[in-house]
Amino acid sequence: MLFSKTQDLAIDLGNTNTLLRDQTHLLLSEPSVIVMDSNTQKVEAVGEQAYQMLEKTHSYLHSIRPLHGGVISDGASAKKMVWEMVAKISRPSMLRRFNYLVSGVPLDTTAVEQRALRDTLDQFSARQTHLVYEPIAAAIGMGLNIQEPEGKLIVDIGGGITEIVVISLSGVAVSTSVRTAGDVLDEEIQHYFRREHHLAIGLKTAEFVKRQLGCFFQPLASAKQGLHVKGKDLREGIPTTRWINEVDLCRVLERPFGLILNCIQQTLEICPPELAGDIYKNGLFITGGHAKLKGLAERLHKTFQLPVHIDQQPLLSVSNGIAQILKKPDHFRSVLM
Repeated sequence: MLFSKTQDLAIDLGNTNTLLRDQTHLLLSEPSVIVMDSNTQKVEAVGEQAYQMLEKTHSYLHSIRPLHGGVISDGASAKKMVWEMVAKISRPSMLRRFNYLVSGVPLDTTAVEQRALRDTLDQFSARQTHLVYEPIAAAIGMGLNIQEPEGKLIVDIGGGITEIVVISLSGVAVSTSVRTAGDVLDEEIQHYFRREHHLAIGLKTAEFVKRQLGCFFQPLASAKQGLHVKGKDLREGIPTTRWINEVDLCRVLERPFGLILNCIQQTLEICPPELAGDIYKNGLFITGGHAKLKGLAERLHKTFQLPVHIDQQPLLSVSNGIAQILKKPDHFRSVLM
């Protein structure tokens, strides 16, 4: 789908996936990966094609994930990646001019990290360029009324960061965050196989295991549900496989998930009493790329004794929220930066 000469664009630049959309349509959703030629610095692949090449390139090709911890860690490659992704749905040029260009950004970011994102956006010509905090955009995307004086607690479990915020009157009343999210879960799975099975596996394999067997509530985990994981035997140096089931993986994920639970607990502890009363009534709203892992709702309900609402489209909540902002920018002026 191509843009008209003047169009609005929403960008959800995430650790794992990047989503582009206009006011009404999702235009692109692909992994946040770029492959470049080490000698010429030419872009060889981006998005899904680059993800298929991840950890399989030779010495002349360099696979890069430009984001870490929810923010840009490699500004040059991030600019090239976003440019190439926009090129898939449009034709970036000096003559192309967006009307509104809006990107989500984690709440827990420094001025330097926000500047890196703005530099990435500034390569495009736009009448107005704005940032919006991702938890606020996610709340809007979930259909919540953020403008009313009633507290809503949002838990956004992304790829690089988990953010817990209480939103009221179009602003963030309370917030905490922890750089423990999808990437840390993948690394924990890698460490488990290395430690317990002397097996080296790649991050792509760890991510696949997480999505197939990931579980946060042991009573729901099944010892019969499992798979053979391929990797390299660290003692003999040969390819081999090891078996893992949901019960084992549930134990593996307990430590990083415990950090997320502690972060939610801290948010509830510092929450003002009136907003706490609203949360008791409304419960927890869970979104982000890992919101639908097995047992998440049950574990949160057991731990906090509060209603738990899982977003039906957790991967799309931020981009959907920005799309709503693009439709009525004056209505949401207070949340735009």
